Amino acid sequence: MLGEQIAETRGKRIVRRVLSSDPLKVEVSFEDSGKLLGVEVNGFGTYCAQVQADGRLYGEGEGAYMTKTGDMVSWKGSARGNFTQDGGVSYRGILYYRTASEKLARLNAAPGVFEYESDAQGSTHSKVWEWK
Repeated sequence: MLGEQIAETRGKRIVRRVLSSDPLKVEVSFEDSGKLLGVEVNGFGTYCAQVQADGRLYGEGEGAYMTKTGDMVSWKGSARGNFTQDGGVSYRGILYYRTASEKLARLNAAPGVFEYESDAQGSTHSKVWEWK
């Protein structure tokens, strides 16, 4: 069951590079900022996405968030996605968090289900809900 929204971030694709052309596999790095459990964070991550036989995308990635007080949260995740009409990508997936922060320890207990959008210019927007 989906719980409350626990995160929302906006950011920018920084690097995109082709790892394979047949099948197409791309590595993407991004930076973002927003709120995680109501705490302001700055984050970064990298994911690899491969085009499947049906034209859809499958990706796996990892990254981290830092709070202004120095707390860190790392994440790993996977998602299914597709190309959008405007030349961007849209993903739906799951994240698993790890943190030693007492303030953010709740993240260790449940995965996050996310929506991630990136437009053709590389602007990103993501939302995460707790999966109970």
